[in-house]
Amino acid sequence: MSAREDILQLGQRIGRSIIGQEAMVERLLLGLLANGHLLVEGLPGLAKTRAIKSLAKNLDSELSRVQFTPDLLPADITGSEIYFSEGGKGEFKFQQGPIFANLILADEINRAPAKVQSALLEAMEERQVTVGGKSYPLPPLFMVMATQNPIEQEGTYPLPEAQLDRFLMHVEVGYPDETSEAAVMRLNRKEENEAHDGAKPLSPERLNPQAVFDARKEIGAVTVSEPVEKYMVALVFATRYPARYDKDLAKLLEVGVSPRGVIGLDKVSRSYAWLKGRDYVTPDDVKAIVNDVFRHRLILSYEAHAANTTPDQVIDRITELVAVS
Repeated sequence: MSAREDILQLGQRIGRSIIGQEAMVERLLLGLLANGHLLVEGLPGLAKTRAIKSLAKNLDSELSRVQFTPDLLPADITGSEIYFSEGGKGEFKFQQGPIFANLILADEINRAPAKVQSALLEAMEERQVTVGGKSYPLPPLFMVMATQNPIEQEGTYPLPEAQLDRFLMHVEVGYPDETSEAAVMRLNRKEENEAHDGAKPLSPERLNPQAVFDARKEIGAVTVSEPVEKYMVALVFATRYPARYDKDLAKLLEVGVSPRGVIGLDKVSRSYAWLKGRDYVTPDDVKAIVNDVFRHRLILSYEAHAANTTPDQVIDRITELVAVS
């Protein structure tokens, strides 16, 4: 099979156990294809953890889950040097932490203080960890999926803007529809019955990670025309200089999207177009994913917060105002 067929089949396998969350599954694949990290926000029970577990089960990869808590230490994530004594001689050896896996689930990342959150910064951006003055490279296939609860804010530490910017996409997960809800109930009932009967579920055929690398190579060849490039840049600049487009919009924005935003927009747009079977990017591809790329990179003004204006509402207004050249 081709790389695209492999990735589409991977998405179908994940979708069998993640019912009613097609958008989240698609974003998970886009993050994998674009070689970026995801911040997934949603209420408990919406299959955020199950999604990345299902990805790891169907992809030949190692998954590490880190439950972020207020007493977590940076070394609990990165690893640390441990003193070993043998034969009368002692030496320090580096003991790898859970970050040295292919897929990292940073569960409830806003539960840990800033010093622990920052332990992920170098790993996410440089794909390496530095301990004791020595750098250790991370696996070639490496993706962090961090989750946070949007409602429960007591005892949490908001992620700093510098770290938010390192996430390729901020994915919001909502409730499934009525049909999907019933299907979720039936699937859970089936899994419980199989567990009671002692039936071992069949191990799925795991996709070779080489298919992901092959897909990324093909995505690198996806073309972006000059008008679409200008459209991406215009969207970014509309967040920085909103007064050029609308005075009311300017009152809602305090800080616009960083250069990482346009890089992310380009990467995800090409991945999205490739996933849809095209070797070129259209403005509709950009519009389809711009909210996920920009959502966490905007800093709204006090006036926007007072009016309960969301980043999505601001982004939707920007896409209305910015025309394709």
